Amino acid sequence: MQKPFGYTRSLRLLNAADFQTVFDQVDVKSPSEHCLLLARRNELQAPRIGFIISKKNVKHAVQRNRVKRFSREYIRLNQMTLPALDIILMGRKGIDKLSDEQLHNLLQKLFEKLVKRASRP
Repeated sequence: MQKPFGYTRSLRLLNAADFQTVFDQVDVKSPSEHCLLLARRNELQAPRIGFIISKKNVKHAVQRNRVKRFSREYIRLNQMTLPALDIILMGRKGIDKLSDEQLHNLLQKLFEKLVKRASRP
């Protein structure tokens, strides 16, 4: 039995084919100065997320992992309210310079914008 707020492998984009389907047909975008969310509707009952944060934009692995951890936690806690989308988070320069609170607020704002745009026909 799955926990209601668990974060299983089924909530992640894992292989290149999953990422390519999102890139080939982007339904919704949510841009900001520090990152970009690309999303495509899926046939599953839950949102899935994948990350593209390059060493060129975020030098240290600790900082790249921090961004991923905050994003996964947001998805984990809000998976019941998010629509069924395959989401790619692309990190840009400067995302590693944000404080924890700024990063949390940025992700919350971007995901809310994504949900609002995804609810349009």
